[in-house]
Amino acid sequence: MLQLILLIIFQSILLVGAQALLKISVTLFGKFSWSWAYFKTVFTTWQFAAAGICALSAMLIWMYVLKKYEFSLAYPLLSISYIIGLLAAYFIFHETIPLTRWIGVIIVMIGVFFIAK
Repeated sequence: MLQLILLIIFQSILLVGAQALLKISVTLFGKFSWSWAYFKTVFTTWQFAAAGICALSAMLIWMYVLKKYEFSLAYPLLSISYIIGLLAAYFIFHETIPLTRWIGVIIVMIGVFFIAK
């Protein structure tokens, strides 16, 4: 069980990292246009490439988890990414997180605790 939880935490970090890098990269792209210059910016932004690498790595870990563990146990544990996502929003993007979101995540994590038991 500990191995599964560690794999899910690592995979969640990669997933949230991919989304955070994607958010950063789309702000760097500028205003959308159907031009070569725009798409050159898209495909030469290292944050965009890093987002893809993180997402691919997360998918490979998820494939391993699906092969080795029960889906009904592994999938609910992915909600750990909600906590990591809120932490990324707070620390990376300096967003204000309302108390109701924290409470919602705590409720979800209580559910995950019961599923893991």
